[in-house]
Amino acid sequence: QVRLVESGGGLVQAGVSLKLSCTASGITLDMYTMGWFRQAPGAEREFVAFMSSSGDRTSYADSAKGRFTISRENAKNMLHLQMNSLKPEDTAMYYCAASAWATPRLDTHYAYWGQGTQVTVSS
Repeated sequence: QVRLVESGGGLVQAGVSLKLSCTASGITLDMYTMGWFRQAPGAEREFVAFMSSSGDRTSYADSAKGRFTISRENAKNMLHLQMNSLKPEDTAMYYCAASAWATPRLDTHYAYWGQGTQVTVSS
């Protein structure tokens, strides 16, 4: 069975950095575009970033540009999200997801999802 497991979240102060990780099993990660989404309580899930299967293309939400960096280690079947200069508005549950599409920007484009890791940023 396909499983994606996120880790690395926590409770931090504004300005701090965090690195989230996603470990996949049951799939060959280098065959998928991988993305990060986030969802705050009472809000809809929103796109954060994706990276193509080979790592040659990335896309970021405006809120993430310049602060967040998506990366992957296909040999380890892992995906990462480096988050710098965190702001309170970054507080959300963060999910990794896998897509067979080349440019998946909607959550409906992703076939597999993790359970999420919580990021809470205090002011």
